[in-house]
Amino acid sequence: MQLLTPWADGTSMVTQCPIQPNSSYTYRFNVTGQEGTLWWHAHSSFLRATVYGPLIIRPRNGSAYPFPAPDQEVPVVLGEWWSRNVVDVEKDAVMSGHRPVQSDAYTVNGLTGQLYQCANETFTAVVQPNTTVLLRVINAALNTHLFFKVAGHNFTVVAVDACYTANYTTDTLVLAPGNTVDALIFTGAAPGSYYMAVQPHDTISPSTMDTSNDNSTATAILLYNGTSATATPAMPTMPNNSDTTTANAFYFGLRGVAAEVPSPVDVNMTIELGLGQLPCDATQTSCTGNSFAAAMNGVSFRLPSGMSLLEAQFNGSPGGVYTTDFPDGVPPNGTAMVEGTKVRSLPYNSTVEIVLQNPLAFPAENHPIHLHGFNFFVLAQGLGIFTPGNTSAYNLVDPVARNTIAVPTGGWAVIRFLANNPGMWFFHCHLDAHVPMGLGMVFAVENGTTPDSTIPPPPADLPMCS
Repeated sequence: MQLLTPWADGTSMVTQCPIQPNSSYTYRFNVTGQEGTLWWHAHSSFLRATVYGPLIIRPRNGSAYPFPAPDQEVPVVLGEWWSRNVVDVEKDAVMSGHRPVQSDAYTVNGLTGQLYQCANETFTAVVQPNTTVLLRVINAALNTHLFFKVAGHNFTVVAVDACYTANYTTDTLVLAPGNTVDALIFTGAAPGSYYMAVQPHDTISPSTMDTSNDNSTATAILLYNGTSATATPAMPTMPNNSDTTTANAFYFGLRGVAAEVPSPVDVNMTIELGLGQLPCDATQTSCTGNSFAAAMNGVSFRLPSGMSLLEAQFNGSPGGVYTTDFPDGVPPNGTAMVEGTKVRSLPYNSTVEIVLQNPLAFPAENHPIHLHGFNFFVLAQGLGIFTPGNTSAYNLVDPVARNTIAVPTGGWAVIRFLANNPGMWFFHCHLDAHVPMGLGMVFAVENGTTPDSTIPPPPADLPMCS
């Protein structure tokens, strides 16, 4: 969560300028109070398509998991692969004002498995019979929600986004880009070979805009020790790629552990997520007429170019870099989308509640909204339009905690967090195609009154915008 280390958050033009070619930057931070499965990745352009990896925080020595200790742990990092240079994929999309082309394959720990024409090696996890295995599953895909199954086995979910959950049993894991899921499986099936299968979950509406390949399936193998490596693996029955019922049942069914939800609320916001169009600008050399755009509360977010937001905040000189007028509510119908670098200032230690509304417009899709610098509690979520003041639907006893929430197509979610980490924190869609379109904003959390609630000076090797 980068508590008091905002300079190490890694967000291009929010907390730092990008690392220049032939240069380096050392990220220094601690993980006090955190346990579970996280991951690191590039946060500039589409580079995170391949620049990523797991970041696993285990309990301290002498501490234990809040579930029976597994006999084995297996990181399972799900990704997607383009046969082209991913920087060119993004450039072509931005220059034309269109959505980026679909990836050519999905991967498990960097390998596609055996079912593609371009098939390469297959990741294989060898397990002992009658043991408990902890799968640490990470969706590092750039633009795709994913279904994940293991033939012949059920999961017991014990954590999401490095936050422990109540045990949740399912045969299908659903992960939006950015999500992690820790799930136990018991190897009590007949000794054999079992596919771990990954398929896209397409959430866009209308479905005629879907550009993915329904039959695109990445595979890995769960191989019982003693089984021949050449044995034909069993394949799980996968959901239909547009199966929102299965996805929503997974997301809505999760519960956390008993927690003290911050209260009372100091800042109430409603943020509407929207896709739309803006006129092509002069830099979009292959764009004709209008360009795909996205916005929160009608503001299509634009990153600064000459100085990071955090540097401007630390220097006390926001002029020309950002403004503090991000709206707390949804603009009236018919209000034109505007471009801007608008942030929302938050007093230190304030409790913030946000209703995220994802209207069923044209087009619409499930948006995985990620908050840097904090975990938040998911108090409620559902389909349709959220009814203001409907607090009777809130779970204030054991809400799941996360850092990325999949806001359903035509639905809503209510989240709450304590703004106890001063700095500039990006709040954005984790479908990377939507970031240059503008689907994001930034919370500027103010300093407190003590040294341990004040942003420290930047490190000496902080990259410059040159």
